[in-house]
Amino acid sequence: MRSVIISSILMFMIAGFVRAEVATVEEANKLYADKKYAEAVLKYEEILAKEGVAPELYYNLGNAYFRMNELGKAILNYERALRLAPRYADARFNLEFANQKVIDNIELSDTFFLKKGIGAIMRLMTSNGWFYFAAVFFIPALAALLLFVFGNTKVLRKTSFYIGSVLMIISIVSLVFSGIRKNQMVNHEAGIVMTGAVVIKGSPDRSGTDLFQLHEGTRVDVVSTLGDWFEVKLASGSVGWVESKYVEKI
Repeated sequence: MRSVIISSILMFMIAGFVRAEVATVEEANKLYADKKYAEAVLKYEEILAKEGVAPELYYNLGNAYFRMNELGKAILNYERALRLAPRYADARFNLEFANQKVIDNIELSDTFFLKKGIGAIMRLMTSNGWFYFAAVFFIPALAALLLFVFGNTKVLRKTSFYIGSVLMIISIVSLVFSGIRKNQMVNHEAGIVMTGAVVIKGSPDRSGTDLFQLHEGTRVDVVSTLGDWFEVKLASGSVGWVESKYVEKI
């Protein structure tokens, strides 16, 4: 009887905790609906800090920041939502809309379009998604190659060789994409300019040569880090140095 009472108490405590967490998210959403965006931001960030990352929370946080005209933080959180859920259509739409408000109009390098195309394909799935995709194609590829080795007719061996080769290539490419996506998740090599305007230097020093200026919301690739400085690269191919406090990694 005593154990039943204790179990009931524990179940009540767990249920109450779950309801409290749901209420917290609902409270943040209500604050947003009531146009109390600053308070909603604090609540969403508190939930992220306590409960861990989630694409929906980053999306909602991005929306709140966008309503507060904090373009850099809005874009940052839309990017984070898409990093976790690449096919999150609402986050993709809002990111594209927010990017239209970014001041910098960067001319793209000749190789950017190819990289953008490959990048778009890779972003269709997470690292785990590409790994499972590779596994799905690897199994029939292996079976086809076994038929090539042990097939008893020339036609069967020839057909199985070509089919197996194509499936194996798809599997290997998918595995490479999985590794790249994993590296992107771990290293966060992309970043967003978070300040209104910042001068990019030719060296990691405040007295370095001024190269060009970037504005809030611009996306950069973080090539390397030296002390409190990031070496950044733009889609145009331009490279320079910026103090890390002005760029937040995705």
